[in-house]
Amino acid sequence: MTSYKSQEVEMDRILAKVLEADASDLHLHAGKPPLIRVDSKLTPISGYTTLDDQELEKLVNVLLTDAQKLLLQEKKQLDFSYSFKGHARFRINVYFQKGTIAAALRHIPAKIRTLEELSLPKELEVFVEARQGLVLFVGPTGHGKSTSLAAMLDIINHTRSEHIITVEDPIEYVFAQDKALISQREVYLDTMSFAAAIAASLREDPNVLMVGEMRDLDSIATTITVAETGHLVFATLHTNDASQSIDRIVDVFPSHQQNQVRSQLASVLLGVVSQRLLPRVGGGRIPAVEILMTSTAVKNVIREARTYEIPNIIHTSTDAGMVSLEKSLSDLVRKGLVKVEDALTYANNKELLRSLVKRF
Repeated sequence: MTSYKSQEVEMDRILAKVLEADASDLHLHAGKPPLIRVDSKLTPISGYTTLDDQELEKLVNVLLTDAQKLLLQEKKQLDFSYSFKGHARFRINVYFQKGTIAAALRHIPAKIRTLEELSLPKELEVFVEARQGLVLFVGPTGHGKSTSLAAMLDIINHTRSEHIITVEDPIEYVFAQDKALISQREVYLDTMSFAAAIAASLREDPNVLMVGEMRDLDSIATTITVAETGHLVFATLHTNDASQSIDRIVDVFPSHQQNQVRSQLASVLLGVVSQRLLPRVGGGRIPAVEILMTSTAVKNVIREARTYEIPNIIHTSTDAGMVSLEKSLSDLVRKGLVKVEDALTYANNKELLRSLVKRF
């Protein structure tokens, strides 16, 4: 692997193997062969030897434009998306470790799957039917938040003549516009920041806004403002559950503003969806989902800073469409889709899950 052309061919081969193995991720790292993540486990791509520093740098450079190479040297890390021969997209983070370049590539399927195809609960459809308010998708990185959001937005795309704006870093799923007009804005390519794009969206006649990540005070504050002004907003946070998500949003603000923010959240929040992807018995992964829907009780505990009561509200409000993570996990175990030991790994309340599992 010496010339740029041969590196380009080699990169194509590696990406083709990612698709062939139905892998979720590819890692390029000095001292290791190319590694792919299949069903949550990292394994080397067969037939490849360890990559040295020079081979790795040449390989990664295939993915970068000249402008991106300069930006990488300046920032020492870079997020961007990459289209592979029109067959698939990859969300890529190139970074340095111990002075050596490395890359993590997340495979973004070309087809946007439906809620049913993703094994997501039908209860989520209530959020798509709303016309204003804020819906949060939360959970660890790599557990399907972006995929679930794309499925939700695509329902609107196929059913309503509305303007959907997405703000992402980078753009992941590319929508085939149907009834909706869809404007997809990538941070640093189409806008300078999440906060700037969210604020500008108010002047772009939106009906629906999707915020790829609420990262800081400015992006959180402007997201809440858009939801307050009569728009339907979907956004993500890297938090574990509903109560933690609300606390994280409030804690970002100065103490003298927190009571006001609690009141705003209580008014605009439609729900919080917390998602985990578990190993499916027989291969693949399947989601377990906690769903909080706002009710009078939820609004009260948000206003009164009693978010620690939210898990109990969810657990006792199944008739209102709410689903606890433990209930979702126990259902997967009952159906034989997930092993008990795997479910326990992801449970917030292991004792509750054990008691639910013992009932069947």
